[in-house]
Amino acid sequence: MVTALRPGFLSPSAGLKFADIPNGLAAISKVPVAGWAQIAAYFGFVEFSGGFDDYKSGTPGDYGFKVLTSSDPAEKTKKLAAELANGRLAMMAIIGMFFQDGLTGSAWGDWANYTASPLRAFESELGVQAPVGFWDPAGFTKDGNAENFARRRQTELKHGRIAMLAAMGYITPEFSKWPGYLSPTLGIKFEDVPNGLAAISKVPIAGWTQILCWMAYCETSQDQSAGTPGAAGDFGWYVLTSDDPEIKKKKLAAELANGRLAMMAIIGMFFQ
Repeated sequence: MVTALRPGFLSPSAGLKFADIPNGLAAISKVPVAGWAQIAAYFGFVEFSGGFDDYKSGTPGDYGFKVLTSSDPAEKTKKLAAELANGRLAMMAIIGMFFQDGLTGSAWGDWANYTASPLRAFESELGVQAPVGFWDPAGFTKDGNAENFARRRQTELKHGRIAMLAAMGYITPEFSKWPGYLSPTLGIKFEDVPNGLAAISKVPIAGWTQILCWMAYCETSQDQSAGTPGAAGDFGWYVLTSDDPEIKKKKLAAELANGRLAMMAIIGMFFQ
C-alpha cells in the first residue's frame, strides 16, 4: 500500500521532515519531545474544554460538532448508533494493526514476512482451521515449546470430548428420560431428576462414586505419557476413523472443531 505524506518539516529545528517518519509503530521513535508536548496539551484541552459532567445531561460525547447530525430524532438515533458501532470496530481494528505492525513491521504486512515467529512451529498442526487460522491470543505458545503445545492439545482434546458428551447429556433429558430407577434403594426415579444444574442435587453418593471411578479408569487404563497414542487421544475407539489419511485428518480436525464448539455450548447452557 502506498501512502501520501505531507510535504515540509515536522520539526524545522530538528531538521525532521514528514517524509522521514516511518509508518506504523516505528513512527513513535521519530516524534520529538516538543511534538509529544503538543499532543499531550491537545489531549488536555479536549478533556477539560468539554467538561466531565456531560454524562449527567444524557448527551455524552456532544461537543457541538454537528456535521453528521439530523433534526429527525429517529435519524439522529440511527447515526449515533452507527458512531458507536464504528467506534467499536475501530477499537478492534487499531489493536489488530498494532499486533500486525509489531509482528511484521507494517500494519498491512504479510504474515509470511514474519519468519522469526516461534508460532510457525505449530501452523501446520491439526486444529489450525479457517477462519482464524493459528489463533493464540493469550500467547500460550509464544515460547515455541513443542512439548507444552502437545500437552495443551491433549488437554483440549479431552475437554472437547467431555464437553460434547456433556452438551448431549444436557439436551437429551429435555426430550426424553429413561424409565425406571436411578437409585432403587433411595427410591429415586430418572423422571424425578430435574434438568440442568438442579440435577446435581439429586445424584446419590453412590452415583458420584461411580462417576469418579469411571473417570479414574479412563485416565489410568492407558499410557498417556508424551509420544504415546494416548497422548494424541488415540484410545483404540475407531468408529469414525478411515483408512484414507486425508479423510482421517479431516475427521480428526472436525472432532477438534466440534469439541471447541461444545465447550462454548456447555458453558452457555450452564449460564442459561
